[in-house]
Amino acid sequence: MLASNEKSITEAVREIVSSDLSFQDSLQRDYCNISALARIIKPQIDHMLSKDTSIESVVTALKRSRYDYDVPQKPIASILAASTITVNTDVAKISAKKSKKTIEKVAKAMVQSVGNFISISESIMSITLVFEDLLLQDIKGMFAYDDILEIEDSLAAIIVHSPEDIIKTPGCAIAFYNQLARRHINIEDTVSCYTDTIVLVKMEQVGKAFNALTDLISNSRKMAKKKHR
Repeated sequence: MLASNEKSITEAVREIVSSDLSFQDSLQRDYCNISALARIIKPQIDHMLSKDTSIESVVTALKRSRYDYDVPQKPIASILAASTITVNTDVAKISAKKSKKTIEKVAKAMVQSVGNFISISESIMSITLVFEDLLLQDIKGMFAYDDILEIEDSLAAIIVHSPEDIIKTPGCAIAFYNQLARRHINIEDTVSCYTDTIVLVKMEQVGKAFNALTDLISNSRKMAKKKHR
């Protein structure tokens, strides 16, 4: 009977922690005051289980769950460990209505911007260009005013370069996104291009975002070294 109760508490704790990125981050990076967190989430657990649980049982469940939010295991961890990061600052973005006319203009922009950083993504209804800020006025001038959906500047592009295995390995991109979300960094836009994962953030958040992703890669490399000892 006790084992059954403990399992229920463990499942409730896991559900609560899985829905809160700040809880996950504190557990993963080992700065969490587990007793304090147990007191915070105990009312939710009591409600979920329809009974009064003990703080000690919640603390035990939290200690067990902390390993659920560590750096992802292989094969994801090996891909993260082999990834590198570059940053392009002073980047702008234009989103426009998708049509034959705008696609032709985008093709023209690509030809004229050879040698400059430029990324293009499209959906059913729109097309988005990400490029160096110095090209903003020229590219903006290519589109009719009514075709432009959004213009944004003062952005930075963080480019994560990964090995080819990332193409066929699920879960890698979400590891990058989760790491940024845990630090409360908003992703303005994102796109994958072959082995590169490109993430746009505000200029004022680029340092924080770079450190977050660097920490993820660094922790993955430390884990890889431990496994090879």
